[in-house]
Amino acid sequence: MLIGEVARRLGVSARMLRHYDSLGLVRPTGRTLGGYREYAAADIRRLFLVEGLRSLGLSLREIGRALDDPEFSPATLVGDLIRKTEDRLARERELLDRLRTVDAANPDDWQDVLRIVELLHALRSPDAARRQQAVLAPAEDAAMPADLLADAILTESDPNVAGALRWALARAGGDGVSQLARGLRSEDAAIRLRAVLALAELPGDESTAALTEALTDPDPDIRRHAALAAGARGITQSIPILVHTVATGPNDIDAAEILGALAHDPAWSTPILTALTNEFTAHPTDPAARIRLTQSLAELPTPPGDPHPPPPHPRPRPHRLRHSHRPPPSPHRPDPLTTPKTPVRTPPPPCMLSSPR
Repeated sequence: MLIGEVARRLGVSARMLRHYDSLGLVRPTGRTLGGYREYAAADIRRLFLVEGLRSLGLSLREIGRALDDPEFSPATLVGDLIRKTEDRLARERELLDRLRTVDAANPDDWQDVLRIVELLHALRSPDAARRQQAVLAPAEDAAMPADLLADAILTESDPNVAGALRWALARAGGDGVSQLARGLRSEDAAIRLRAVLALAELPGDESTAALTEALTDPDPDIRRHAALAAGARGITQSIPILVHTVATGPNDIDAAEILGALAHDPAWSTPILTALTNEFTAHPTDPAARIRLTQSLAELPTPPGDPHPPPPHPRPRPHRLRHSHRPPPSPHRPDPLTTPKTPVRTPPPPCMLSSPR
């Protein structure tokens, strides 16, 4: 098959076929009497291999080494290609995220763009102190995009930096809730917990709805923090988790105070009282849990119409010391409790004494 026909059938230009020949990658088996390249069936198969490997992203040099190596393993090659592709996609995703972040900040000029890029670099620094400084002391007039702060919160492991990021997000004025809500669906429990802690500091119905969704999280710590935040906003779905928190701790005092506030609603006063009582009964051998539950019950208001309100705490009355186990009197000293007292005569003052005449 002549070079022109090969180029037409395989979709490879004649110029590229000559380039393959010069590199020794695909050399035609023979030539015609006129000197034209003539490709045999084996040459066509090798050409198919070259084009297939090129489509996977290999360079011509890598293709040559792969085809000429007798120990060449396609599985190894494909694995390397997968890793390289994943790395390239990760870099491209990072670039795309940066571009979207800059676009969301609505920069007015290139100076704003440079400031946002500088903030991005600082938040990705391996030094926690630098990350915290970038949040607490941003450049003058630099925008602090809420989306950028929310994304940084979800990946921040240092508690001090995370606290600074949550503070900055609450002051940013943007929303950021949608990014945090996506964090609640992460497979990593640490990311979900960071999202809940950040949502707890953001007001609004959207953040409250996200916290309510987190009440069903499989992780007990995440459910506890979500219940504390949602319960403080009046979400009654948090009551069972708050009751369990009172019994098991930590945050039992906070949970008890929230339950006391929710119990001021007449519709929930009796259910909360019943839930705490049942939890108290469920811990017959745990004195610490029973003490915490008792203290929580004391936080509850008296249910309306209760014929037996809890009595006020009486002031302790002084009681007389009883000597029921008094030792017997000494034979050498009279008993002061049984011996009658002898009146003591007081001598008259000197002025009353008459002087001798």
